[in-house]
Amino acid sequence: MVHEALLYEKEDEQNVRCGLCAHRCRIAPGARGVCGVRENRAGVLFSLVYGTILAENPDPIEKKPLFHVLPGSRSFSIATAGCNFRCDFCQNHDISQMPREEGRIAGRKRTPQEIVELALRSGSRSIAYTYTEPTVYFEFAYDTAGIAREKGLANVFVTNGYMTGEMLELLAPRLNAANVDLKAFSDDFYRKRCGARLQPVLEGLRKMKNLGIWIEVTTLLVPGHNDTDEELRQIAGFILSLGAETPWHISRFHPQYLMTETPPTPAASIHRAVRIGKSTGLKYVYSGNLPGDAGENTLCARCGHLLIGRCGFFIERLDLRGSTCPQCGTPLDGIF
Repeated sequence: MVHEALLYEKEDEQNVRCGLCAHRCRIAPGARGVCGVRENRAGVLFSLVYGTILAENPDPIEKKPLFHVLPGSRSFSIATAGCNFRCDFCQNHDISQMPREEGRIAGRKRTPQEIVELALRSGSRSIAYTYTEPTVYFEFAYDTAGIAREKGLANVFVTNGYMTGEMLELLAPRLNAANVDLKAFSDDFYRKRCGARLQPVLEGLRKMKNLGIWIEVTTLLVPGHNDTDEELRQIAGFILSLGAETPWHISRFHPQYLMTETPPTPAASIHRAVRIGKSTGLKYVYSGNLPGDAGENTLCARCGHLLIGRCGFFIERLDLRGSTCPQCGTPLDGIF
């Protein structure tokens, strides 16, 4: 099911320039972009994954992770094949890298209407565009998000943040929230480990914030690669510049894909990063991939009262008066 792409320009001799993500690929006739799922056919750029869904599941929204968006609710999660990154540590590499490594695109056919109906039937309060990179299936996500919004569902992206400003401006009226990976604060890390650059991610985060999209940030802490105190302070400082209310999820690395020789992140390193985030002035800093850790909980930023107690992706305690602290009346930042 091919579908003409949005956000591209025709150039000379039937070449096209894609304007969807920060790679801004120049694609010759018969070729595809970095993502492997956008193809130039005689001067017209097509999405090869429109409506070809590889994964669809109702998940706890905490799994995204989004801790400040409709806590305790389900989010109907979908993905297609493909990604505009090639992260050495990708946990979903079997589907994100499928077009590049296997030369194929798999999935079942779905329409945007069907996805919304499935989401409603599952009792979900939102649709999450996740697992791979939703930017590469933007056209399908955009159409689905429009219908979802009309039906009272929220829309959330779980993304690497490498989209263009033009794409974000088009999407923003339909997007409620995003969890954005800020994988490191080193351009060298992004180039060598992800096949991308740092600056467009920072620009994407700023743009989302300015457009009124609720943002939560995740950093996978990879031992020996992005875990020095200096780099963690840089990440925390940048997040603070977006607003002290921006949650930061610091997630534990487990060996996978092309980084099987790298050991898992010690819990002590996660706790150290959490301390750095809080000392920088961030109101909400979370430990990730440490089920049962106290760092998964949400505390009132003013009085420290336990507002949301979590174990993994599940809520064990929810003590809110609407969206405020029952002890001191301080509002909890987010979407409730």
